[in-house]
Amino acid sequence: QGQLVESGGGSVQTGASLRLSCVASGISLSRYAMAWFRQAPGKEREFVASISRLGGVTYYRDSVKGRFTISRDNAKNAADLQMNSLTPEDTAVYYCAASDQELYRETSYRTQRRYPYWGQGTQVTVSS
Repeated sequence: QGQLVESGGGSVQTGASLRLSCVASGISLSRYAMAWFRQAPGKEREFVASISRLGGVTYYRDSVKGRFTISRDNAKNAADLQMNSLTPEDTAVYYCAASDQELYRETSYRTQRRYPYWGQGTQVTVSS
């Protein structure tokens, strides 16, 4: 059974940076598309960023474009999310997710039900 474990969350001030990491065990991430989602208090979980199996295709939600970068290291069985210029609106629990399904369209990468593996989440809090 595959497991994903996130780390790197924390409490920072506006404008700071954080780097989230997601490490897998029990599965080989080279066979999986990866994504990060987040859930703010009182809100539904939402797509943040995704990356294809070999890293050649990435997608981002509009509000993080230019500030967040998703990457992966299949040799380390890991995927990261570099977050710069953080704002209070980025405050949420961040989850990494992995999908072994064929994701041909951007909408597929953004769809939570296409990801069977999820981490437990890591809290990111940004204060003004």
